[in-house]
Amino acid sequence: MKKTKITALALAAVLSSTPVLAAEIPQEAVPAYLTGESVCITENLISPILEEVQNGLGFGEAWGKASREIHSAVLAGSTNGYGYADLTAIARNAILQYRDMYLRPDYYAQQEPVIASLIADLITAVENGSMDYAAARKEAYTRIYQSINPSYTPNTDIAADHIYLDIPTVDSAMFTIARKLLLEAEERSEAL
Repeated sequence: MKKTKITALALAAVLSSTPVLAAEIPQEAVPAYLTGESVCITENLISPILEEVQNGLGFGEAWGKASREIHSAVLAGSTNGYGYADLTAIARNAILQYRDMYLRPDYYAQQEPVIASLIADLITAVENGSMDYAAARKEAYTRIYQSINPSYTPNTDIAADHIYLDIPTVDSAMFTIARKLLLEAEERSEAL
C-alpha cells in the first residue's frame, strides 16, 4: 500500500515537471478589433482545448469546454476586464480554424501557394512597409473574390442592402491563408 502511494507521488512529480505543449491561437483567427492582451488571456484559458482539437476533438465539444472556461474566468474576475463576448470570439475562431485544418490539411497545403501567388505583390508591399496590413487585407479579399468571379467589384456604397450584393461564394480558408501570409509579412517588416 505504501509503495503504491510513493509511486503515485513520484509519477505526479514527474508529470508536473514535464512541460505542457499547448496550442497557440493563430493570429489570423483573431478578430481585427481585439488586442494582444485579450488573445493572451484567451490562449491561457483554452490552449489545452486547442491541442485537443488539433488531435481530433470535434467543434461542439471543444466549443462547450472553451465556453465554460471563459465563462468561469469572467465570473471570477480573472480576465483583466475583458468580457465573455470578446474572449469567446477569439476562442470560436481559433477552434474553427484548427478544426478545419485538422479535417482538410491537404487543402490548406494546396491553397497556400495559390494565395501567395495571387497576392505576392501585396505581401511584398506589406513587408517593405509601403502598404499597411488593413489595406492589403482588403485588396487581398477583393482579389480572392475576383479569382472566382472576374467581374466582381467591391461595393463601396454604405447604404446598399447587403442582401442584394453579388458576392461570389469563396471558401473561408482562402481568406484565412491570405491573413496569415500578410501577418507574416507584417512581422518581417517590424523585425527590420
